[in-house]
Amino acid sequence: MFSKPKKSVVLILAVALSLIAWNGLRAKQAAESSSEIYQYLRLFSDVLNIVQDNYVEKTDSKKLMYGAINGMLRELDPHSSFMKPEDYKELQIETKGKFGGLGIEITIRDGVLTVVAPLEDTPADRAGVLANDQIIKIDEETTQDMSLMDAVQKMRGPKGTKVKLTILRKGEKKPLEFELTRAEISIRSVRSRTLEAGFGYVRISSFQSGTSNDLRKALDQLETDSHSLQGLVLDLRNDPGGLLDQAVEVSDEFLDDGLIVYTGGRLENQQMRFEAHKNSKPRSYPIVVLVNAGSASASEIVAGALQDHKRAIILGEQTFGKGSVQTVIPLNDGSAVRLTTSLYYTPSGRSIQAKGITPDIVVKREAPEKEAEDGADEVRRVRERDLPRHMMNKKDESGQGKQETAQAETQKLLDQDNQLRRALDLLKSYKIMAQMQIK
Repeated sequence: MFSKPKKSVVLILAVALSLIAWNGLRAKQAAESSSEIYQYLRLFSDVLNIVQDNYVEKTDSKKLMYGAINGMLRELDPHSSFMKPEDYKELQIETKGKFGGLGIEITIRDGVLTVVAPLEDTPADRAGVLANDQIIKIDEETTQDMSLMDAVQKMRGPKGTKVKLTILRKGEKKPLEFELTRAEISIRSVRSRTLEAGFGYVRISSFQSGTSNDLRKALDQLETDSHSLQGLVLDLRNDPGGLLDQAVEVSDEFLDDGLIVYTGGRLENQQMRFEAHKNSKPRSYPIVVLVNAGSASASEIVAGALQDHKRAIILGEQTFGKGSVQTVIPLNDGSAVRLTTSLYYTPSGRSIQAKGITPDIVVKREAPEKEAEDGADEVRRVRERDLPRHMMNKKDESGQGKQETAQAETQKLLDQDNQLRRALDLLKSYKIMAQMQIK
């Protein structure tokens, strides 16, 4: 009669003993781990004392500690790093899109600091810095073996201060020197234009705070100009990424439901899911997304989400493959730790870490054709508009000239960009096929 309760008591007791044993084992492992950590901390303390007591010069304790923390994080992945207070402030400035600097987008090409492009109407642009210029010195300091971040920090600074760049340019026999005055640079992360009647183009150069709002404004304008937008090219080429929340909101602009992206990490709070919401203003037109090897992180989230939902055709080249999420953790002295805490996955469960997004249609970028000799002559030829006291064109005065100039700029853009031409042709083909009646 009482056998079952006794059996239950024994079972409960066995489970309790198992839990006690397990907790004891965990506590032992934790104690051993803590003991090992303290052992290495003592080792670190010993080395620090040896350096401070015996180094040939007096050492700076703060500099040594910052160096040690930086070295520890360098043992992790390339995207985890320690940021000194000034570096952390720089990161906060970058995400807002305003900073004091020269207005040059730079990269390391073949081991040389190279100008990708000067931003329009910035000190660098006005001084005549050109794409593909090689920066060999910044304020008389050689850029050889200088990291990209170090170069950026040396060129940025308070508005009104000066910096000198020494540049090698193809076709010039000797280096060129530019003394530039820093100004407040405002980065426009979203630019747009009409390619042809009914077909729009939007470029996102980075994902900053406000990018999604700027995208909505650009789309509203394109839809107003075209009355009925029949296709959109979304250009994410050479977009290195940025803020995760902005990537989610940009994707959400073109999706009405379903998963956009999810993250997976070691801790429960690192596992997040982001869902699309029904838009008050539908964006139902066909989309072609342009990507290349410079499309990374947030760009890949957008491309992956739209690709998985069959919402857009991805055209271009394999993307960079940065599928990790970094969390910035501020510290009490104004510095911060940027730590990789999770990986993100596209709606279908793809991790793009070290793989990237594979385009639906692979199109390699072709270099623009070189100008013909007669074309070069034409550039140097004096035209009517160059003559003093020339008569103004009435169309220019009425504003039609500006429209014609914009159309000429768009045509030049298409002529020089084979991937963009292919994307536009694809959208026009879709429209033609949709109009066909199959009997």
